[in-house]
Amino acid sequence: MQTTAALREPRQRPSPAALIELLKPVTWFPPMWAFMCGVVSAGMPILEQIGVVVLGVLLAGPLVCGASQVINDWCDREVDAINEPGRPIPSGRVPGRWGLYFAVAWSLLALLVGFLLGPWVFGATVVGMLLAWAYSAPPLRLKLNGWWGNAAVGLSYEGLAWVTGAAVMIGGAMPDVRILMLALLYSIGAHGIMTLNDFKAIDGDRQMGVRSIPAQLGPGRAARLACWTMALPQVIVIALLIAWDRWPFALLVVAVLLAQLAAMRRLLTDPRRFAPWYNATGVTLYVLGMLASAFAVRSLVTGAV
Repeated sequence: MQTTAALREPRQRPSPAALIELLKPVTWFPPMWAFMCGVVSAGMPILEQIGVVVLGVLLAGPLVCGASQVINDWCDREVDAINEPGRPIPSGRVPGRWGLYFAVAWSLLALLVGFLLGPWVFGATVVGMLLAWAYSAPPLRLKLNGWWGNAAVGLSYEGLAWVTGAAVMIGGAMPDVRILMLALLYSIGAHGIMTLNDFKAIDGDRQMGVRSIPAQLGPGRAARLACWTMALPQVIVIALLIAWDRWPFALLVVAVLLAQLAAMRRLLTDPRRFAPWYNATGVTLYVLGMLASAFAVRSLVTGAV
């Protein structure tokens, strides 16, 4: 039974700074960039709908991506207590079950904003939140296997964000099939990006039984697989742009792909050493190709050459 003194103690709450740290703002860039690619590809005047665009960017980054980060930290709290005790939840800066409450509340807020932006945006938001919970939470916990976990993240961060951006611009309706094709291809390529991202934790993953692709295949084979996974979808994108008679944009994607291939050669000489370097260089080139492809579809939709 609680004492009178205990009952009088103020309820412990997390600070706003700790909650913001849980949202991990540094991770918001990929879905926000993909969302803006969707906005561009829709072919609609952007400035005329700037308020909706801003709301959509907030949905893709701080809300959906942020919620996924909180969910992940809550579900990993026991492992983090061993490996990264300074994180907000294991350190006690987000005490008790506040991490779970925050994850649920932020997920619901993302769904509400998605609903306000139209049926296709809401549908994409629902899928994104389901993938976020499936990635981190039992019983599925897709992150324990790199094949499934990387696919979930790639689809959510790249494809769904792109589709959401396009849907926002056309009033929440279904985007053009060419937009859907590009979003899917770049989502597949993002699987390879996630594989390289797992190199930093390969030793810990093996100890904890997390079957990331580098932990399963070893550094050399995993790096080669990641390179093929990133490159082949871009080759298909180039072929599509040529078929759509968008040669200037196709040549731009060829240029960024050739630069990536040069960077991949260095990566493969020592994958564990150069994976972080490639994530800073090759991935930048990858997302530039995404934007070039978005402008290509925009020119198709608007009839511009």
